[in-house]
Amino acid sequence: MPKPDAGKLVSSLDWQGIARELDEVGVATTGRLLNADQCAALRALYPDDGRFRSHVVMKRHGFGEGEYKYYAHPLPEIVAALREAFYPHLAPVANEWNMRMGIERRFPGTLQAFLDQCHAGGQTRPTPLLLKYRPGDYNCLHQDLYGEHVFPIQLVILLSEPGADFTGGEFVMTEQRPRMQSRAEVVPLSLGHGALFTVNDRPKAGSRGDYRVKMRHGVSRVRSGERYTTGIIFHDAS
Repeated sequence: MPKPDAGKLVSSLDWQGIARELDEVGVATTGRLLNADQCAALRALYPDDGRFRSHVVMKRHGFGEGEYKYYAHPLPEIVAALREAFYPHLAPVANEWNMRMGIERRFPGTLQAFLDQCHAGGQTRPTPLLLKYRPGDYNCLHQDLYGEHVFPIQLVILLSEPGADFTGGEFVMTEQRPRMQSRAEVVPLSLGHGALFTVNDRPKAGSRGDYRVKMRHGVSRVRSGERYTTGIIFHDAS
């Protein structure tokens, strides 16, 4: 599987616009991150259990319908490269959010330095994953929290073509606002395109200053075909 020039690709993104969208609605699309061959190569890994540390069938845990597998070390080069390239651009956003929410935690500038903190705290298992949905499958609204060390933003990349490989299966987020009804956001993605989104809490500007909103994400019911995505979570699991 060819390794992308992830640093150049990620640096070329509209980071001012991404930061603004994350700030305003808690999710921002990135445009295309992987080409069709790279998406196919990741999809082709799914049957090879040797590339994964665990296999989760959602129905057994009340998570929805569908399944996913957590990659084992070493991560696929393409996943590891994007994880490392995205993190330094996101750490300043995460640090600003924590400052605005009155949280003392500050994230270091490199992924390895952050993972060292995770590992020192007992979070040593890799969290990037590959998800597979068939007709009727869906993913309940949830948050990916795996321990004390949580990075507040994560990345999802769609590995299948909507309308050709599958129908339905929209990526959905909800924003739970204090003393208000929840707001939903449907995020359209194409083959190889990504979205950055809030894992848990984020600050939201109000008339009296910032307040916290809680975010959850999920996938609507797949109506036909097969839908694959890869998720890149920046904190490791305990």
